[in-house]
Amino acid sequence: MKLQQLRYLCAIVKNNLNVTAAAGRLYTSQPGISKQIRLLEDELGVQLFERSGKQLTDITTAGRAIIDRAECALVTIESIRQLACEFSNPQSGSLSIATTHTQARYVLPPVIRAFRQNYSGVGLEMHQGNPEQISEMAASGVVDFAIATEAMEYFEDLVMMPCYHWNRAIITPCGHPLMEMETPTLDSVVQYPILTYVFGLTGRSNLDMAFKSKNLTANVVFTATDADVIKTYVRLGLGVGIVAKMAYDSRIDTDLCAIDASHLFEPSTTKIGFRRGMFLRGYHYDFIRLFSSHLTRDVVDAVVKAGSNEAREDPFDKVVLQVY
Repeated sequence: MKLQQLRYLCAIVKNNLNVTAAAGRLYTSQPGISKQIRLLEDELGVQLFERSGKQLTDITTAGRAIIDRAECALVTIESIRQLACEFSNPQSGSLSIATTHTQARYVLPPVIRAFRQNYSGVGLEMHQGNPEQISEMAASGVVDFAIATEAMEYFEDLVMMPCYHWNRAIITPCGHPLMEMETPTLDSVVQYPILTYVFGLTGRSNLDMAFKSKNLTANVVFTATDADVIKTYVRLGLGVGIVAKMAYDSRIDTDLCAIDASHLFEPSTTKIGFRRGMFLRGYHYDFIRLFSSHLTRDVVDAVVKAGSNEAREDPFDKVVLQVY
């Protein structure tokens, strides 16, 4: 059995049994992967995949059990490499993050700047996507960390830790009628067309639930993944925007005004996570702490330990999250 065969096996699964796609991801040939999988099946004496002609159609029962262990083995091997690097050169390596536009644009810049000052020899890579894409990249090892707010059901395979609470702002052209109200209500907000995030991104579910709880129907006329895009179309007069409060900057958005909407919507919680079994290097711990100061190395280790059912106490029991 070769390590390369296990990589091929897991790549096929991650690419929905498409051997050609797996070969592309691994920069190798489709016939080469197919040959190695056949050799692995011959060596193990079991069939890993069900086939129709040359096409893989499903994973056998034996295949599922073996793939689970192969994935664990690959994580362990990568951990050994990272452990060796931590001893040989703790100031060098790579750090990759998958997150949403809001986090990348408004929260992470000072974190990245501080991290670069401490670890100039660590390469940084950032990916943006929706929660499902973010979780898949982290779970498959494409990135080290996932940072997200919505759709936590996608992150069951990851160790996820709460970082901070945040709420929303209503963005309007200055002089809009809503600005004249001392405390706008949901009833007043629904009188206008609404521009906000697409469903499943950046706290959108809390917004929808707030209107539903009051038996109100929001007239959402425009959605986007990017708060800057939403603000652009507010400027064009399409309606009022509801975005993360952190996405409004009075120094830049001088032609727009913001109304604090924390009294209208429940706060959302942003979390950071990584795949179970991942070896965390020193700079990984430091990045987590820079992103959320309460997530010290001891707290992170306690979360990992709790996830392995070795700890009984909630590591966040006495933690107060920062609020944006």
